Amino acid sequence: RRSLVWLAKFMMVNFVVCQLFALLAAIWFRTYLHSSKTSSFIRHVVATLLGLYLALFCFGWYALHFLVQSGISYCIMIIIGVENMHNYCFVFALGYLTVCQVTRVYIFDYGQYSADFSGPMMIITQKITSLACEIHDGMFRKDEELTSSQRDLAVRRMPSLLEYLSYNCNFMGILAGPLCSYKDYITFIEGRSYHITQSGENGKEETQYERTEPSPNTAVVQKLLVCGLSLLFHLTICTTLPVEYNIDEHFQATASWPTKIIYLYISLLAARPKYYFAWTLADAINNAAGFGFRGYDENGAARWDLISNLRIQQIEM
Repeated sequence: RRSLVWLAKFMMVNFVVCQLFALLAAIWFRTYLHSSKTSSFIRHVVATLLGLYLALFCFGWYALHFLVQSGISYCIMIIIGVENMHNYCFVFALGYLTVCQVTRVYIFDYGQYSADFSGPMMIITQKITSLACEIHDGMFRKDEELTSSQRDLAVRRMPSLLEYLSYNCNFMGILAGPLCSYKDYITFIEGRSYHITQSGENGKEETQYERTEPSPNTAVVQKLLVCGLSLLFHLTICTTLPVEYNIDEHFQATASWPTKIIYLYISLLAARPKYYFAWTLADAINNAAGFGFRGYDENGAARWDLISNLRIQQIEM
């Protein structure tokens, strides 16, 4: 059991190191591999290779599960066809994830080994299933059958294998997300995030122009500050009020019912910032690469919340 505890701590340190490396890689990616300086092909290749390297460094050969799950799902899309592939992809991707989760419970101590390969697989499973549905909507169903949100997300052509792997395994989101739509990701890679299309009176597209690209630095710094505060809160409070004490036999036998409830709430409040740290850092990584720009608010400030793992205030309230 002690070796599993040390393994869990080692994996968490690995995770943080990889995410900090991804943050630096994101800054480099935006500066030197900007869409105005290099082709989409190069951006896809670099994003994919960096993502697989981080996964291999963090999870070892278990990272091959990411390639196996994505590769078989892609083959299903090509072989089955657009009419039914979304159903087959859903069954396979969720089934593969389930097998990995069940296997993990029997191999590792479920209560201790928290930073493992099944976490990224959950995100990849969401990407596989959502993209399959988006392709089904865009290539099989008629526009009048779709809701407005389905029309916005619909994918009108089959992705290449490189585009598919880049979407699933890019270095910005492979370890902790967040989930993004395929169209948003491709728009970012191809450098069309800042393009605006003007429509004519007949509703057809007429002209397209590029607006000024805002800097993500303010959004990244704000999210890194949230990361720092979350980590500080977790490390200072969680050591004083450990979650494990909730099931301590002496505490259970002697504490009153209100005390148990109050301690349960406070100890879990102290435990959650660990996840806030990881998910907010993932948001910052995507923004640092230039991904996540939604537009401008009514005050003219740039909004970098197109993709997001969480909203802490809404969760806590």
